[in-house]
Amino acid sequence: MGVDPSTAGGVYDSVLDAIGHTPLIRVNRLATGSAHVYLKLEDRNPGGGSKDRAAREMVLAAERSGDLRPGSTIVEGTSGNTGIGLALIGAVRDYRVVAVVPDKTSVEKIDLLRAYGAEVVITPGGRPVGHPEHVRTIAARLAAEIPGGWLAGQYDNPANPAAHHKTTGPEVWAQTGGAVTHFVAGIGTGGTVSGAGRFLHEVSGGAVRVVGADPVNSTYSGGDGRAFYVESVGHYRHPDTIDDELPASYHPEVLDEIVTISDREAIDTLRDLARLEGILVGGSGGVAAAAALRVAQRATAPAVVVALIPDSGRNYLSKYHQPEWRARWGFGADGIRTDRGSADDHPRVVGELVSDGYVGIPTSVRRGDIAAHARGLPELPVHLDRAGSDTVAAEIVGSVPTSITDGVVDDPIESTSVGALLRPPPPFAGYDEPLVGVATRLSGDEYTDRVVVVTRDGRAVGTVAVTELRAAAVPAAVGTAELAAAAPGVGADFLDHPNSFEHEVRTR
Repeated sequence: MGVDPSTAGGVYDSVLDAIGHTPLIRVNRLATGSAHVYLKLEDRNPGGGSKDRAAREMVLAAERSGDLRPGSTIVEGTSGNTGIGLALIGAVRDYRVVAVVPDKTSVEKIDLLRAYGAEVVITPGGRPVGHPEHVRTIAARLAAEIPGGWLAGQYDNPANPAAHHKTTGPEVWAQTGGAVTHFVAGIGTGGTVSGAGRFLHEVSGGAVRVVGADPVNSTYSGGDGRAFYVESVGHYRHPDTIDDELPASYHPEVLDEIVTISDREAIDTLRDLARLEGILVGGSGGVAAAAALRVAQRATAPAVVVALIPDSGRNYLSKYHQPEWRARWGFGADGIRTDRGSADDHPRVVGELVSDGYVGIPTSVRRGDIAAHARGLPELPVHLDRAGSDTVAAEIVGSVPTSITDGVVDDPIESTSVGALLRPPPPFAGYDEPLVGVATRLSGDEYTDRVVVVTRDGRAVGTVAVTELRAAAVPAAVGTAELAAAAPGVGADFLDHPNSFEHEVRTR
């Protein structure tokens, strides 16, 4: 059987030439209404993501300017995808690559960086801009200290949006034969939506509508910047950050509108794409696809909505596509029972035991001690201090046990912030997780004097003492068979804290 040369794929001298040329795939079962929805799958790039385009353009521009020369070292702060693109190109062009990543970056991305030969520097996430341990600060310092070091600086590098103006936008226009009416892309560095969007505006005379997709808490769309769970999109802002400028790669004047998407909607959408369309995407892809589906619902024929999907869900198999991870952070999961009560009215799920109990970092030790004792808790979870009552579980940064506060409430330290006495964050459990399974997971002695933070849709909705949870789980267990079935077979420390702070400003 012969092969049509027009569909056989290209032949390239190197992987750099193979970057781009990614397909559009129509959404069939999930799309409603008369509009056609297409996803541009950027995981078909050699490095597995859209950041390959920006990485190539930044490196080639630096070579032309003389900033990069033989023997140079490429340095970048990244949550993974840009670093992977730079590592791939560094391998081809013979550059040493150093990637600085926050400690909440997915294991899959770190493994990919190392597979391409990059040196990975892992630093604590959740630091305010300007902090010595902030990813961007460390990357800039290393680039200055390493002989021949060059900081890629994707957030402020004009080559970033230029890459998408040169390649992504023209591809979308050509692939749709000029029929595209809406272009949707997540706002991370802002390079993709700004560069591709500007081209589509220019070529269509302004007819194409450019839509930014943004996590609901992101400052790009007016949120307060508190943490969210989807990676590589949005604009996180630590409450201690003073100067918080928009990246130069982001050109907000290009966007016609921004659609905000919650973590729950993004995660539900990416799961539906896998199971109904056979398309495996990550968190940022879930945000973009969810926004595109919303745009399509209100669009009229013959609308053609194109959403750019930055990378593959293969980079997040330990997170969004992992049932235990989704259950732990209150996003639901297959096989997790959500029934309430039983014939003898015993509680069945963690949420039935929940009570309030956590304080912000500025709280004094004395006030924290009083709050813990008033609730009968052995410790008090501590979160980043923000206005409002909505606490994102990802922003619980530690806890203060009453065994410590009991000894200092009459001491001068009583007026000190609880942040000075922090120990690691307590364990987490989803609101709808079965009591028996969670009690089994937390059966070790190290959890006896701890509380469980209960989550729903990624938010902390309350706490329960581990001892109380264990006691409630005993009558809930019908027998040893149910006890064994309820235990998911993962270690007690499995995903003890969510990957949240990779969204810190300018860390991708």
